[in-house]
Amino acid sequence: MHAFDVLGDPVRRRILELLMDDEQSSGALSAVISQEFGISQPGVSQHLRVLRENGFVQVRPVGTRRLYAVDATPFEDVDQWLQPFRDFWTQRLDALDTELARGRRDRRARKSTDKE
Repeated sequence: MHAFDVLGDPVRRRILELLMDDEQSSGALSAVISQEFGISQPGVSQHLRVLRENGFVQVRPVGTRRLYAVDATPFEDVDQWLQPFRDFWTQRLDALDTELARGRRDRRARKSTDKE
């Protein structure tokens, strides 16, 4: 499964958001996801399995619990893929910023000449 297929699902994105700060148990994740999305615990488990099988999360067994944490590796691939788009938009946004600054400067100059 491609990284964007994995990240395209809002439930999986929310799970990753919940795991950004710290690892959590599958039970804690299921409680939040069930409340927010109305998905059963087995449904949440399937989303966790997709994330795990595609390398987005790691699982650490602690007794009878499973603790999930984000694995940043697949995000590096996504970041590399996105870089050309960032470059494309950065140049255009920089040009827009220059034009906006020029417009503000011209308006200030007109106001000061109008006052004189």
